[in-house]
Amino acid sequence: MEKVRIDKWLWAARFFKTRNLAKQAVEGGKVQCDGQRVKPSKDLTTGLTLTIRQGYDDKVVLVKALSDKRRGAPEAQLLYEETPESIAKREERAAQRKAGGLAGQIISDHRPNKKERRQIHRFQRQQLDP
Repeated sequence: MEKVRIDKWLWAARFFKTRNLAKQAVEGGKVQCDGQRVKPSKDLTTGLTLTIRQGYDDKVVLVKALSDKRRGAPEAQLLYEETPESIAKREERAAQRKAGGLAGQIISDHRPNKKERRQIHRFQRQQLDP
C-alpha cells in the first residue's frame, strides 16, 4: 500500500472512533500534516509528520506504516510513533492541569434537581448566617 486517505488512516490507527469523526477533525483543522491544514482526502505516505489535537493535548506522530483497515489496538500502534518531545509535553500539561485543580472540578451538564436545589439553598443559608 503506497497511499491512504488521512481520514481512513486516523480511523485505522484508532485516533478516532469513526471515520466521520476523523473527517470532521481534519476539516476542523485539528489535524495537520507537516504543519499545514489538509483535507480529508489527502493521501498519506510513510514518513510524514502529523499533529493531532485531541481534547486538551496535541500529539505529534510520525507515520510508520499505512493501513485502511481498523484492527486491534496493538496492531494500530504499529502504524505510528509519537515523538518523545510530544510525550514529554503531554505529560507536563497533564501535571499542570492536575496541579491547577481542573481535574477535580465537577462540571454539571444539567439543571439542579429538587434535592440539589435544597442542598444549594442550605449551603447559601449557612454562608449568610455564621
